[in-house]
Amino acid sequence: MLEKIKSPQDIKQLSMQETEMLCAEMREVILQTVSRNGGHLGSNLGIVEATLALHKKFNSPEDKIIFDVGHQCYPHKLLTGRYEKFSTLRTLNGVSGFPNRSESEHDILNEGHCGTSLSAALGIATANKLRGSDAYTIAVVGDGALTNGMIYEALNNCADKDLNLIILINDNEMSISKNIGGLHAYLSRIRTSRKYFRLKRGMEKVLLHIPLIGRGLAVGFKHIKDFCKLLFVKNNIFEDLGILYLGPVDGHNMKKLDIVLDEAIAKHKCCIVHMNTVKGKGYEHAEKEPDKYHGVSPFDREQGISQGSGTPTFTSVVSEMLCEKAQTDERLCAITAAMRDGTGLSTFAEKYPERFFDVGIAEEHAVTYAAGLARGGMKPVLALYSTFAQRSYDQFLHDVAIQRLPFVLLLDRAGLVPGDGVTHQGIFDYPLLSSVPNVKIYSPETYDETRNIFEKAYASEDFSVIRYPKGAQKQYSPAKKMMKCGDCLEYSEGIEKADTVIVTYGRITSVAHEAIVRLAEPQRIGILKLVQIFPLDMENIMSLIGNAKRIYFLEEGYRFGGVSEKLSSALHGEKKVEIHAIEGFVEHGNMDELFDFCGFTAENVAKRIMDMK
Repeated sequence: MLEKIKSPQDIKQLSMQETEMLCAEMREVILQTVSRNGGHLGSNLGIVEATLALHKKFNSPEDKIIFDVGHQCYPHKLLTGRYEKFSTLRTLNGVSGFPNRSESEHDILNEGHCGTSLSAALGIATANKLRGSDAYTIAVVGDGALTNGMIYEALNNCADKDLNLIILINDNEMSISKNIGGLHAYLSRIRTSRKYFRLKRGMEKVLLHIPLIGRGLAVGFKHIKDFCKLLFVKNNIFEDLGILYLGPVDGHNMKKLDIVLDEAIAKHKCCIVHMNTVKGKGYEHAEKEPDKYHGVSPFDREQGISQGSGTPTFTSVVSEMLCEKAQTDERLCAITAAMRDGTGLSTFAEKYPERFFDVGIAEEHAVTYAAGLARGGMKPVLALYSTFAQRSYDQFLHDVAIQRLPFVLLLDRAGLVPGDGVTHQGIFDYPLLSSVPNVKIYSPETYDETRNIFEKAYASEDFSVIRYPKGAQKQYSPAKKMMKCGDCLEYSEGIEKADTVIVTYGRITSVAHEAIVRLAEPQRIGILKLVQIFPLDMENIMSLIGNAKRIYFLEEGYRFGGVSEKLSSALHGEKKVEIHAIEGFVEHGNMDELFDFCGFTAENVAKRIMDMK
């Protein structure tokens, strides 16, 4: 059926039997594609029926459907004309794993970070009202997003708004409303039935038509109804905020969803629709272990996800060194923001549960909370993905740096990140964090450097940042013997005689070595590798590159405000300079594709160095 669906209009007249068949086909396509390409599985399998119900009920793109984060947008993509290209999911120039405006008019925002949907949806709904449009805006918000403070800032502005705005909460893991036995289940059933809504509206209409006293009776009827509800059902936070609430409703029952969405539409006010879904619905492995099947690498769908090869990665090495340090120092506390597994802190959490803190998707709180731990005499180590740390700039500046607190920030997924695309590239942390006074930023190339840097940072009283990439350290044969200059610089033997020096840092150092092998006169090329990338050791750097005529900066990061710009400005035009860094947003693809897209290949670097002469 999917091959016949070119737009949401093609599903409007489907029968219930055809709809069920389409749901099964969508799950099969998602499972087949994600098991081959990797991606977000559990959340997408769980929201198939709800996505179908939304597209049947509303008219996208006039009615705008916004998916918070975007982890659950695959069914939406299949229903909006992207089935034929869906096999290219997360590959270079293929279908993005997140909503992407350049891909389809049905993708309203470029999503990827949690908590942004409702603020944007509220703005769009307000704009519609100001323009006289009756279009609806629907924000699809996962229960995990309810740990993000931005959602509550937006909810606080939704109360009593006469806007065509529906907030669909996808509750697939935690309980939002407290369950009160069989009576609660009974009340939930009748409150999501068409008869209930018809009776309620009919009673209000009859009372309002009674002369003189009708309006008073209608108001009294509402008060009695609300009082009776309070006797049996505890108010939830949404109703306390003054937002209309409907549900909970079974998110896999399209008949129920249809009824509740009709009622939400009829309100013409900001309205919460709370639905329960099963994460990983339809795939036994994912239903049993939903956390394991959130974001996955390619896997055998019959066997499920394996335990992994056991090959060390930067993340696993960081995990080991934190556990080792915690064993000897009872002050060490590890903090993360809903990324326990992704940042490698699962083992730490099991061994030292009283000193592990997962604060949910609340990076800003995580930073200030860790700062409070430091102020209280503990030694906090905060582990975040580089892309998510961007959200906490003010906290780093105000709550850590100004306070002059000892603080270690571990930035996982720094540099280019495969698969997830433009919103997840870890290339902007350096320009942001290097503007914070008294910060020290390190970018190790190897596991040994990571361990050495961590010991140094942990013992320091400064704000220290250690950034490292996703995956394993590069294995290669250096083109030149490398010498150490203190803990934070390495240089190639004979660098003082080099005509051209490649200045680089982190894992891309391997590309510099590979490029030298391809050059006609490799003896005339030197390498300077930085380990501490801020503040820069200008005295030793200038001493080492002083005799070179040309400097080639190779940087796996954003150019503007990056290491290369800082160093090149210090040269004052005295040498010929080439800066090879990232100058814009980078889309999705595997690591080889991303390096090739950015020109970070040995062949390209060698050619650019030759062109400098």
